[in-house]
Amino acid sequence: MGKKGDLSDFERGMVVGARRAGLSISETADLLGFSRTTISRVYREWSEKEKISSERQFCGRKCLVDARGHRRMARLVRADRKATVTQITTRYNQGRQKSISERTVRRTLRQMGYSSRRPHRVPLLSAKNRKLRLQFAQAHRNWTIEDWKNVAWSDESRFLLRHSDGRVRIWRLQHESMGPSCLVSTVQAGGGGVMVWGIFSWHSLGPLVPIEHRCNATAYLSIVADHVHAFMTTMYPTSDGYFQQDNAPCHKAGIISDWFLEHDNEFTVLKWPPQSPDLNPIEHLWDVVEREIRIMDVQPTNLRQLCDAIMSVWTKLSEECFQHLVESMPRRIEAVLKAKGGPTRY
Repeated sequence: MGKKGDLSDFERGMVVGARRAGLSISETADLLGFSRTTISRVYREWSEKEKISSERQFCGRKCLVDARGHRRMARLVRADRKATVTQITTRYNQGRQKSISERTVRRTLRQMGYSSRRPHRVPLLSAKNRKLRLQFAQAHRNWTIEDWKNVAWSDESRFLLRHSDGRVRIWRLQHESMGPSCLVSTVQAGGGGVMVWGIFSWHSLGPLVPIEHRCNATAYLSIVADHVHAFMTTMYPTSDGYFQQDNAPCHKAGIISDWFLEHDNEFTVLKWPPQSPDLNPIEHLWDVVEREIRIMDVQPTNLRQLCDAIMSVWTKLSEECFQHLVESMPRRIEAVLKAKGGPTRY
């Protein structure tokens, strides 16, 4: 009973059919779930005017933004994605006899499917970078998951002690803006951080190595000699493994290239395209580690505790987690091909 909104033509036809079949107003109301007043009104309109369709769709105030206005507003949004509602309203009203309010613009944009969202952050890609990314994707488009299982993924990452996440929101009343529970403390440079280097493949997680200072060529050579070599020869004893690293300056130093050249009979260094973190699944592992640390009941308060927390989370990563990331490689390659070397959602 008490159904809100007007009845459709089909529902009105059901009412008329039930009454003509001999059902009373109360019986029809119970059968169809409409109020007795609605049943009486619909049947009366049919009896007097032989009308079933509703005219309520022609009632009400005329919409200020018609189909042409929708197209105009869509062009304004596409021309400047960063425009505020105020700016869109001002530009829309230019040269028009009837102006509309910001509230109308906001409501119209929602009806059109637009919503305000934070933009995805992607690396800046030059034309040359796009070309190299596309060439890499084309060269590996036929690689299967079995092929990607032969790749060991590596990278460095820095974790801050005081992580500032701009996405955090709180619930508060207007006068509570400076309440202790409504504040987020910040410190310069995030209070310091811990840099680590890690490696993994589909088969196993590798070591996670803390980097005491900055990662220069000398420090990276120590990591490669002590950890990369042992991991690659253990995981791929038949010399069919590929080692992945990005194009950081310390990775491309002469002493590093010479070391890899001396061991090229044991594994192959994968030629990696520039500005391509979206193709490296270890980036998602760093995100998993970060999120796991932030939900710990006891948060680290100094760098030693932060380092211990990172190590603890890394060792507890499930096989399902990192294997699923490696298995996403064909989709990542396809995404780069579709974007013609441009940024992807990964």
